[in-house]
Amino acid sequence: MKKILIDSGPLIALFDASDRYHQNSVDFIKNNKAILVTTIASITETLHLLDFNRNAQIDFLEWLSCGALEIHNIEIFDFVRIKELISKYHDLPMDFADSCLVLLAEKLNIQTIATIDRDFTIYRIKGTKKFNVVLS
Repeated sequence: MKKILIDSGPLIALFDASDRYHQNSVDFIKNNKAILVTTIASITETLHLLDFNRNAQIDFLEWLSCGALEIHNIEIFDFVRIKELISKYHDLPMDFADSCLVLLAEKLNIQTIATIDRDFTIYRIKGTKKFNVVLS
């Protein structure tokens, strides 16, 4: 089955009805047929940015516990590549969660990402491949 990376932006919007991307994120999740893949860094970022509403955080955790996302670990040896990515894109600047998603794209050979972050139009997979951005 096809896999799509998902960034924290759509996840936050999904659980924050006041977010301007809320309806787009809801529609995307309802219509998506692919497996959604992310890292614990994006989960952490989502929970941190949903901290204005404990119920939103709890709802997000419940959704995760139902298997809504495939969550991949970052291993100790991955930090070398993460450091390279953050150094390469220092002018944006690239944050840790974004670097983990680029790393995951490289490891799993996934080119499609659900994000509202325009930086993914600049980031390259293995230095050359463009992301296919959905939801921006």
